[in-house]
Amino acid sequence: MSDYLNISDFLEPVSIPVISHEEGYKEGQLGSLLLVNDQEFPDLEEVQVVLLGCGEQRGSGLIHGQSAAPDIVRSQLYSLYGWHPDIKMADIGNIRPGSLYTDSYAALKTVVKELMDDGKLVIILGGSHDLTLSQYGAYAESKKLIEASCVDALIDLNIDSPFRHENFLMEMLTGEPNYIRHYNHIGFQSFFVHPRMLETMDKLRFDCYRVGHVKESIDEMEPVIRNSNMLSFDITALANAYAPSNSLSPNGFNGEEACVLMRYAGMSHSVSSIGIYGYDAQHDRDELTAKQIAHMIWYVLDGKSKARREAHLDEKDSFNEYHTAFAEVETTFLQSKKTGRWWMQLPDKKFIACSYKDYLLASSNEIPERWLRAQERS
Repeated sequence: MSDYLNISDFLEPVSIPVISHEEGYKEGQLGSLLLVNDQEFPDLEEVQVVLLGCGEQRGSGLIHGQSAAPDIVRSQLYSLYGWHPDIKMADIGNIRPGSLYTDSYAALKTVVKELMDDGKLVIILGGSHDLTLSQYGAYAESKKLIEASCVDALIDLNIDSPFRHENFLMEMLTGEPNYIRHYNHIGFQSFFVHPRMLETMDKLRFDCYRVGHVKESIDEMEPVIRNSNMLSFDITALANAYAPSNSLSPNGFNGEEACVLMRYAGMSHSVSSIGIYGYDAQHDRDELTAKQIAHMIWYVLDGKSKARREAHLDEKDSFNEYHTAFAEVETTFLQSKKTGRWWMQLPDKKFIACSYKDYLLASSNEIPERWLRAQERS
């Protein structure tokens, strides 16, 4: 078991008020079930999911760099009822703000890496979207090649912007040494993105999914997220009606769709960190955006609970096995008897996550695009 004393120095304890000073949280509410770093650092030995706040937002150009967003989300999350007794969760508090925002970056990276090294799923409450760099840095520090996914209405590659939250992807995707094996961008809105930017992303063999495409067949995102190691979610991906603090666009994902995507992340055995960024509490209404984020976290726990029931691929009796051929290529598909999820085998005999649609295409002698893109990158 790792010694967490070295990361507690980077943290401020949780200090949000309870619902009622007389009664506290009701039995069954997450506020009564969570292990919380309020007076002393909790024992994380049996914990699977760790909540971590980082209100740093100077990378978005705001002079007052600390946001109260993590604590406002906490107050909503703690009041929800827990349905997953098999999942133990802890809240270890907020990253102490550094003198410079780069100091906050370094502290966040250190804490996330320590927790992931100990096998925890880390949920980061931001803070501005450039904190994704610290999230990625925790993997780079360990020299781990990863697949990263980002849910955002924008593609943050604006090299002309002086603000890190609008150009951090450039450093993340092109910096050397680089540990991004593959990158998925989910939910971009076409009118905010220059066509040539998409051409560049395609040349790099990165996959970008327009918001309309995702909404039409959101289940196709399950394998995308299942194959990922880290997920970064910018609140700008949500339509204003579902996240009033987002003034970027009236269009985007609705609340239920955001929860579905987060449930997919919880179900993935590969995803080890999830960041939720860009919540501007000052522009929220009735804390509806905070409630939305709290519900998204609840669905991560729901997915994690379901994932614990999933069998390993080498447990043959737990899967239906289908052999098929397309374009003179023989391959095998596996379908879980427990969750219904699908995997397909590549020529190197490795299995990657896929969907039922991929199986239907292969059965019709068509090459699934997911298979083709995986081959191009190999």
